[in-house]
Amino acid sequence: MRIRKEMFADERRDDLVLIGKPIRRQDIEGHVTGRTQFFDDHLVPGLLHIRCVRSSEHHARIRAVDTREAERVAGVRRILRYADLPKKAHNILTIFNFGIDDEPALADGKVRYRGEPIVAIVAESLRAADEAVAKVRVDYEPLPAVFDVEEALKPDAPLVNEYIGRNWFRYWGDYDCQQIRFGDVEAGFRQADLVIEGRYQMSPIEHAPLETNGCIVVPGEDGRFTVYTCTQGLHFSLDNVAAQLKLDTNRLHFIGGTVGGGFGGKVDTVVEPLAVLAAMLTGRPVRYVFSRAEEMQVSSPRGAERVYITDGVTRDGRILARKIVHYHDAGAYSRLSTYGTIKSAAHHPGPYYIPNVWVDSFCVFTNRTPSSAMRGFGVTGGDFALESHMDVVARAIGMDPLEFRIKNAYRDGDMKAHRKLTEGAALIECIQVAAELAHWPLSEEARRASSRIGGGGERAQIPPTPKARTRLAEPRARSAALEARRTAAAGPSRAITPPPAWTGGGEPTAGRERVEAERLRTAEPSAPPEQRPPEPPRPTHSHGALRFSSVFGSRRR
Repeated sequence: MRIRKEMFADERRDDLVLIGKPIRRQDIEGHVTGRTQFFDDHLVPGLLHIRCVRSSEHHARIRAVDTREAERVAGVRRILRYADLPKKAHNILTIFNFGIDDEPALADGKVRYRGEPIVAIVAESLRAADEAVAKVRVDYEPLPAVFDVEEALKPDAPLVNEYIGRNWFRYWGDYDCQQIRFGDVEAGFRQADLVIEGRYQMSPIEHAPLETNGCIVVPGEDGRFTVYTCTQGLHFSLDNVAAQLKLDTNRLHFIGGTVGGGFGGKVDTVVEPLAVLAAMLTGRPVRYVFSRAEEMQVSSPRGAERVYITDGVTRDGRILARKIVHYHDAGAYSRLSTYGTIKSAAHHPGPYYIPNVWVDSFCVFTNRTPSSAMRGFGVTGGDFALESHMDVVARAIGMDPLEFRIKNAYRDGDMKAHRKLTEGAALIECIQVAAELAHWPLSEEARRASSRIGGGGERAQIPPTPKARTRLAEPRARSAALEARRTAAAGPSRAITPPPAWTGGGEPTAGRERVEAERLRTAEPSAPPEQRPPEPPRPTHSHGALRFSSVFGSRRR
């Protein structure tokens, strides 16, 4: 590791004890010698095993579930049904008073995605559990399904989740999407020489850990339950199991901390509630571990994301206005997608000074596997779209992509679209070092640029911002300025410019991100009319800044 002392020398310390130093991991010896204990290394006598009967339909009502043949399988000790659940629906964020309880641990008479658990077989062995699963007969009434976020917002789209009551999540009880408003994007587009539009899509991504989701639950004589688990958040999962099963938290003892691959895929608290419930009802220790097929099919992936970006730029490379409409595909249930959508809105303006910003981030429900956390979810997709679009815009105006970024990068003292002054910006210096290491030529002006020079002043002011809120009737509504310019006779220097088409050499392979840059469609989905409640009074605050919390989302300071 090389520490560049010539940059920000007055902010650097020489007594660093970790950065730049080789540090021995405390768990390395156990890992390389094979002595590390994972949850499944605990040898517990008398284990029962769980396998779930899972939906073969994407969306259907359950007319009947016939378990008579399964009950006759030798070794079957219990079949868990929706009626056995102490709490009929749950969401892992409601323990923080955020979100809506919208997901039953077992199907409530309807399935909303393929692979949803309907009943859980508890048996003496995995073989007996698998045999019993194969003998359960489920009678479905298939229902129309929706798999595309924009299709899900149309007025005639099938309703995915009755607990939510609509195919999108409403933030703070009143907002159809997570929003940012800063300056006047309409005015910015009118002042721009070019308006460049792009459409970007990320597909779902499965974490594929070596160790699948699982746990072992051991009931104690004192009425407590010891849970050996691979969860990524012990206390978070403990609180969620207690909430789902209506238990006092002191009756649960979670043991873990060693995760055989997680990446965000082991925070949903999916296996522990059913395993603890089975242990409660049978009085026996219970093991519930996803098979590899289950891990790939029903373990929540990174959510699919679709992002539309419209930038108004000058010929010399200044971004005057940016409008973003982001759709986060939550799948059938919200899980952590509502929070991921908040993060996408928070991140979307990017590390660039733009005086006019409009962001709408929608959390949309479809009949796909519920999505949740994965390594920077809500941020990774936004970065992919933003930086792809920055390259598109740079090409459209004939500017070097790195110099385009340097021109628009935050300087110290700039006001961000979140109404917070920039401090400690270093993007320009990072680009300069990256260009040097990559032997990428920069102009003398770009090499002289500094994150400490050029910010503040007028750039530190909060621009006049028209009060504008998005209702679902206009999630993709085009701005009036863009529509006027599309129909008006304009010279080539003032034309709306679609970005170049994707040229990745044919269709990308499955599971890879695909960039699609194209003109936005003019056909807009409309929403059913709704009676909107009056806008609630907003709490008083000192400066109007929104504080983005890692759990609760945006809150007034």
